[in-house]
Amino acid sequence: MRILANESKNFLNKEITVEGWVNSRRDHGGLIFIDLRDHTGILQLVVTPETKDSFMLAETIRDEFVLKATGKIREREPGLINPNIETGKIELIVDNLILLNKSEPLPVNTHDDGEKSSEELRLKYRYLDLRRPSMQKILKRRSEYYRFVREFMYNHDFTEITTPILANSSPEGARDFLVPSRLHPGKFYALPQAPQQFKQLLMVGGVNKYFQIAPCFRDEDPRADRLYGDFYQLDMEMSFVDNGETVRETIEPLFLSLATDFGHKKLVLNSEPAKKYLTKDSLIPRLPYDFAMNTYGVDKPDLRYGMELIDLTTVFEKTDFKVFKAPCIKALCVKNGASLTRREIDEFTEKAKKEGAGGLAYILYTKEGAKSPILKFMTETEIAEVQKLTKAKTGDAVFFGADEKAKVNKILGQLRIAFADHFNLKNPEEVAYCWVIDFPFYEWDENNQKIDFGHNPFSMPKGGLEALENAETEEDKLTLVADQYDMVMNGYEVCSGAVRNYNPEIMYKVFNILGYNNEYVESRFGGMLSAFKFGAPPHAGCAPGLDRIFMVLENTENIRDIVAFPKNGSGIDLMMNSPSEVDQIQLKESHLAILPEED
Repeated sequence: MRILANESKNFLNKEITVEGWVNSRRDHGGLIFIDLRDHTGILQLVVTPETKDSFMLAETIRDEFVLKATGKIREREPGLINPNIETGKIELIVDNLILLNKSEPLPVNTHDDGEKSSEELRLKYRYLDLRRPSMQKILKRRSEYYRFVREFMYNHDFTEITTPILANSSPEGARDFLVPSRLHPGKFYALPQAPQQFKQLLMVGGVNKYFQIAPCFRDEDPRADRLYGDFYQLDMEMSFVDNGETVRETIEPLFLSLATDFGHKKLVLNSEPAKKYLTKDSLIPRLPYDFAMNTYGVDKPDLRYGMELIDLTTVFEKTDFKVFKAPCIKALCVKNGASLTRREIDEFTEKAKKEGAGGLAYILYTKEGAKSPILKFMTETEIAEVQKLTKAKTGDAVFFGADEKAKVNKILGQLRIAFADHFNLKNPEEVAYCWVIDFPFYEWDENNQKIDFGHNPFSMPKGGLEALENAETEEDKLTLVADQYDMVMNGYEVCSGAVRNYNPEIMYKVFNILGYNNEYVESRFGGMLSAFKFGAPPHAGCAPGLDRIFMVLENTENIRDIVAFPKNGSGIDLMMNSPSEVDQIQLKESHLAILPEED
């Protein structure tokens, strides 16, 4: 049997056998104590000289040796109880000790106490790092998490269906991982960035409600909240749905239950302006994209705290202050911001400059009154209006942004996040959700100096074909809105979805607007277009990112900590040494050759 830490007291005075790893060993001369560990916990073994062979073996063992021990469970003496472990009131008196395997000295710490090993070492020896009790807990919690999600989907009449891994390339906004075809020289499969096309084809095939816990593959740069290479999402789709609200109403009870019932978090909404977007039947506000950008500076606002962007453009319409002669002027009121030191303000100024600001103007509201290098350039009326509109009080600070609106939003949006981190406004025991809706269908691509899709061509533009046909100018095109929606959780985008474009005529049109002809569309999406010509129902869905949600629920800032075998921050699997070179024979079979890098 295993240790079964929470049940071992039921075996008092009974002979049992346990197996596990040596967590620690203590030699007290006449007695040897061994803390034996498995995934359920730790049990103390007592080896006495009376068991000669077992005692001799116990003298030679070291940490992480694998043992099997048989003996009787007894209660510990009152003065020897260990309150730090579940089995602290009992111990096993060993009759027979067997060595199952030895261990070399470990390169990483397998305990949660003591100095934590570096991430690079932990990932290289991940199979050892997984022995830590906290990692064992994460793996078990993740299994419970998947079961929790699956039960919700089954209880809401969704059918679980798996879709292909070897697929075709699709425009999901990231680079594909390509797989060369041995049987078809010069052609490639692509690992799916998402099962987007397949799940839409399931709707055409008559499936009413589909879901799967889907592996997705994207060649994106890794970061703290995004895994490199592969990740998992709850992929779902519903037939005969022609508006996003139906999907939101269906899936948001799962989000709420995950936060409260599974994660044991408190639901909050601490930003007053967002509350006007609550519906009578929901605890989660629906924020229009333009509102989110203008109020928070980002399309994934953290609503555990306020600190909204305040528009002061009209206040400075006739200003003589050169810095404020700009199309848009906004401000952030930072509570207790007057406590910031000169050095800290300089650090926030550097953050603003990295986002494109020329500097960072501010006013500190101290007990002695308002203080700032810019006050001499402002009129008494302007000074008073700023304090009135920002509601700044003694002890607060107001920081300004002045430039084009989009740039101001971006700069102050990032400063809002930075100030929240500095002043510890992000309570990890709270969850604030919001839906962000009405995303732009097209956006201006600064890099290529042209209009491109804001998300992907599979979303339905609000207004359908008529709206597309009426978009004659470039400005008209940029005002088109997609029936697309994101779920935001504590400042993370954790779900994206849309009403799908199921009409071939509309599919052609959304590409024609960007200059692509019908032949291009047919070459890229011929399978979907062909299917849509045979009576495709209206349909919609979404795809919550399971890794990122679980990261938030487990109060972890590094997403690699909640995955069994992640790659490092450079996209390398240190444990398996991948990516790696392959044999020339394999390259030849795949009709590939490695070209030398150009100087």
